[in-house]
Amino acid sequence: MTPPEENPRMSRKTVLIVSIGLIGVGVGAALIFWFFAGDAPAEVDLAETASEIADDTDNGSSQPVDIEGTWTIDNTVGTFTVEEETTATFAGFRVEEELTSIGSNTAVGRTPDVGGSITIENGTLTSATITADLTGIVSDESRRDGAIQRSLGTASNPEATFTLTEPIELGAEANGGDSVEVTASGELTINGVTNPVEITLEAQLVDTMILVTGTTDISFADYEVVAPTAPVVLSVEDHGTVEVQLWLARL
Repeated sequence: MTPPEENPRMSRKTVLIVSIGLIGVGVGAALIFWFFAGDAPAEVDLAETASEIADDTDNGSSQPVDIEGTWTIDNTVGTFTVEEETTATFAGFRVEEELTSIGSNTAVGRTPDVGGSITIENGTLTSATITADLTGIVSDESRRDGAIQRSLGTASNPEATFTLTEPIELGAEANGGDSVEVTASGELTINGVTNPVEITLEAQLVDTMILVTGTTDISFADYEVVAPTAPVVLSVEDHGTVEVQLWLARL
């Protein structure tokens, strides 16, 4: 039996439709990559930030600075950005996500709206309270920002707070301008929920100011936070890293 003759016009039309579809898929994937992928800003790095600010503010003074007393958050130092490394005060998060047609990606959000103070007595950090206005969070992809606000419940609980619960011995090197690494025990409040945490901190005198960087891993469920989703997002980790970079000036 002779097979029916193929319709050349229909064949060309089918090929054209398939080709257009494939182009559309390719363009869509490219747009997804453009909007959601790319290199996330690096994790907080005390040495890098200290070096950049020291170069900008060097006043030629070699006078030692006494760290004793009360220090408050300074929001005037450095430049804030969320697309790349920032030298300013900020609090934020890092979380891993899986994106359609792209794969794994690191989502980053930061707010420069941070306040608070610390007190150092006899070489010991005796108190610290840091607050962050989460309504000021911006991410490295602005299309996430609305979902982030909803997930964090900022309409009802706009602030996150960390309060130190145990004093920390800083050691003699802290007064000499060397960097100091410590673990801070405290209480972290997000979305109106408070949990005990331990934050790994690094601190150093830079000119006449104190620079502090820190990170801690948290589970979203512990703070009744539901990871934000979007059609392009296949999955989001149920935990993330809270990170801070703080400049403090003497009160």
